[in-house]
Amino acid sequence: MSQAATPVQSESALPPLCVDLDGTLVKSDTLADGLCQLIRRRPLQIVRVPLWLAGGRARLKTEVAQRAPLDASRLPYNNAVRRYLQTQRREGRAIYLTTGADSALAERVATHIGLFDGVLASDGVTNLTRAKKLQSLKARFGQFDYIGNAPADLVLLAGARRAMVANPTLGLRLGLALRSIPIAETFTDRRPIAPTLLKAMRLHQWAKNILLVAPLLMSHQVASGSIAAVIAAFFGFSFIASANYLANDMLDIESDRRHPSKRLRPFAAGDLSVAAGISLAVALVAAAAALLPRLDSAFALWLAIYIVATMAYSLYLKRIAIVDVLVLSGLYTLRLLAGGAATGTPISQWLAGFSTFLFLSLAMVKRFSELESLRERGVAAPHGRGYLVSDMDQIRNFGTASAYAAVVVFMLYIGRPDVTILYHHPTRLWLIVPLLIYWLNRVWLLASRGELDDDPLVFAMRDTVSLAVGAVVVAVAFFAA
Repeated sequence: MSQAATPVQSESALPPLCVDLDGTLVKSDTLADGLCQLIRRRPLQIVRVPLWLAGGRARLKTEVAQRAPLDASRLPYNNAVRRYLQTQRREGRAIYLTTGADSALAERVATHIGLFDGVLASDGVTNLTRAKKLQSLKARFGQFDYIGNAPADLVLLAGARRAMVANPTLGLRLGLALRSIPIAETFTDRRPIAPTLLKAMRLHQWAKNILLVAPLLMSHQVASGSIAAVIAAFFGFSFIASANYLANDMLDIESDRRHPSKRLRPFAAGDLSVAAGISLAVALVAAAAALLPRLDSAFALWLAIYIVATMAYSLYLKRIAIVDVLVLSGLYTLRLLAGGAATGTPISQWLAGFSTFLFLSLAMVKRFSELESLRERGVAAPHGRGYLVSDMDQIRNFGTASAYAAVVVFMLYIGRPDVTILYHHPTRLWLIVPLLIYWLNRVWLLASRGELDDDPLVFAMRDTVSLAVGAVVVAVAFFAA
């Protein structure tokens, strides 16, 4: 942070334009983004955060910025603010980035934007916010215009010659109304909150949790009590899954911003704050906990294992080649076990074996699709993953071998004598074999062509051919029974 003894006069007739960073020029909170990246890259460092904070917020910002630097070129900028700054710059106006963020990050942002005459920021000792920022601006400029977004900017907006806001928070709007501060301009660049929340929860991924119903249906003993239990299990599992997706996306903010499509996710795009994401995740966990008394304790155990496994995956395991796909396939099988526990339905070793190989193949095809997308863009390796594009052939070999292993397990199951207990015409189940072979081969063929969505199960729920194959499989199983 630098200050001048006398006010700086702009070459234009207008006073300097001072712009906040967090939530204003950038739609997200860079400190929260940095903490997420710090936890993602160096999770053990989180225990030092209270010590840094004890030294003041300025020190915390500096420590986080040094250990988890954000890429200024990837930050989610408010395009409406940027256009306004470009217009003011063309008119010869002096523009300053004035922020409570760490000075190193602020300088990188200023260099990337290329519109600022100077930077005033926190320096590890002084946290340049609220009254301290106002004092600094008045000492340096005398009179100034200001763009902010949060209640911390109220004193700045009240002291500015011309007050402007960008994506104003509810707290700021209430503060402005109470103080009767007139707003000259409002710069909005954010998606509506309701669809953003639903997108962050990834409701379409709930389709995976239909697997919880599979053990009950395959037992051929559907009762009203079991139906109620499996519905409660479905929503309980789905709430936890959404909370996990929220946590995963918050931790992956920096990686997602490097991806052509994932950069549009709510946290990466700055449409949803980390604070809001944490609150939503807590609410989802509470909703799931409220359903647990209705279910068997064994279901709670599997749910706890799921939570631990997914967090371990998000924090570390997803970076280890092969281990990541084993965990993913295990999470699919875990859904079957949780569904069986919720309804008191035992899982046969044949179903466990079939699902293990099937879901391992689908996990492999997901990784293959990601690498295929990178290959088309000329990227050698994904950020934060343990694979190289050169691994594609080997992954395809692993995945197709697992697919055929699943088919073999199913064929061996059909030939067992005890299958006649569940199916009066078990030989009709052989009609499912070519359908399985067709669908699995088609999935891999589409992946090789670069036409498969990252998640094959979500793709199957949207793909007309996959839905038709699934309907025929259900019909065959019905007539075999």
